[in-house]
Amino acid sequence: MLTYTELRDNPRRCLALTGLSPAEFDLLWAPFAKACQSLYPLDQTAAGRPRQRFSGAGRAGALSTPAQKLLFLLVYLKTYPLQVVMAELFGLSQPRVNYWLHRLLPLLHDALAELGALPERDPQAFAQAMDAEHPAAPLIIDGTERRRQRPKNPENQALHYSGRKKAHSDKNVVVTSAADNRIDFLSQTYPGCAADKGIADQESIVYPPGTVLYKDSGFQGYEPVGTETCQPKKKAAGAGTDGSGEAHQPEVGTTASARGACVGGGEALSHRQGCVAEHQGRHLGCSHGSIMWTAQHSSEKTQAPPKNLANY
Repeated sequence: MLTYTELRDNPRRCLALTGLSPAEFDLLWAPFAKACQSLYPLDQTAAGRPRQRFSGAGRAGALSTPAQKLLFLLVYLKTYPLQVVMAELFGLSQPRVNYWLHRLLPLLHDALAELGALPERDPQAFAQAMDAEHPAAPLIIDGTERRRQRPKNPENQALHYSGRKKAHSDKNVVVTSAADNRIDFLSQTYPGCAADKGIADQESIVYPPGTVLYKDSGFQGYEPVGTETCQPKKKAAGAGTDGSGEAHQPEVGTTASARGACVGGGEALSHRQGCVAEHQGRHLGCSHGSIMWTAQHSSEKTQAPPKNLANY
């Protein structure tokens, strides 16, 4: 059975299974234990009735201490295994795993709230929260997806299917402070087919005036009021790039040969046709995407490329 007593002696293993180092685990353990005592007092049963005997009597449970309960929750949230796997790890049955998850998750929420580690969920109050914590700090907005079980309803299947992840998922938009890499805002949960910009528009997040907001191409056209957005430009890689990795775009008025026509002054061929150039004494190539056609000697008969071409 997995126990925190053994896990805390191995910081690397603790971080891999819980997402927290032993020091961070101990920092969260204190408010979590306090939440356990306040919500489930020792003189009352789980149903809220007075106990007939002292707490701790009877057979010791698998999750008898607050540290073991917190470890149980963090392992589930970090790795998200099946409940039968959690049952094997902690010496429980699958129904008891389901029972403890529903009972302990509200306690973890209260513990994080006491530490001030919960992100803002109200988009209208986000500006005030940021002014108090990180005035004039650059922000980063991004979308995040997590896999979910495929719905049985065909309509819900199509709604939660993410074409980008090729899986059924749920999606949120997060805003992170560049000062401490902390998630300061978490949107509501949306189905996997929702676009990042669509979620941001739906949330209508209010930013502090003069905020510098970094975004990616998923937020193309997202320009909140009172912010300065920064979006990186994509650099195409391939035959049209030089050593610096920057793509050379054709200028207005360039000739056909400069736009990728075959060597020898011929006209640019269509995307599905091969390109054969004649050259004295050499085999010369003309690249179209990732396919290279070699030119034949001028005295030989030119061979047409095969019809069934691979996708470029």
